[in-house]
Amino acid sequence: MNRGLKYMKVFISWSGDTSLKVAQQLWEWLPYVINSIKPYVSSEDIDKGARWSTDIAKELEDSTFGILCVTKDNLEAPWLSFEAGALSKTMEKSFVTPFLFDIKRSEIKGPILQFQSTIFEKDDIKKLVKTLNKACGESGIPDDRLEKTFNVWYPNLEENLNALKNSSKQNLSLIHISE
Repeated sequence: MNRGLKYMKVFISWSGDTSLKVAQQLWEWLPYVINSIKPYVSSEDIDKGARWSTDIAKELEDSTFGILCVTKDNLEAPWLSFEAGALSKTMEKSFVTPFLFDIKRSEIKGPILQFQSTIFEKDDIKKLVKTLNKACGESGIPDDRLEKTFNVWYPNLEENLNALKNSSKQNLSLIHISE
């Protein structure tokens, strides 16, 4: 039974195939760690036949936290910069973090640099989860339970993202072989 549980909306932005897969992993994983989070990924949450631009604009407006899934493939993607700007403009206290997947902080350029990034590494993702939980306010979970929950669910995220990283590298080597 939901006893007035308030959800914090988290907008997960992506651009390109690998970024989409990372976004889908975070979309699925985050509510297991913090059950008061309601993540939004356009590929999963827009009904067929709906006007995607209207839906995305509403979600950008309603979200209190944004995660930008940044990969080598989408470093120059204008859509990520657009959504980062829209998220930071609509939030009183801007919580936007680029989630860097298989990419170094030193490779990031442009407007996304202004946001504190998260890298695909256990301790950094734990910091992100703590920030998300803090942003949930009263609907967040106690720190000791968050620590335990994170430790239970992190191996699942790590396994899935490592599998994605390995499959992406295999696909790249196949492309180079066929050229």
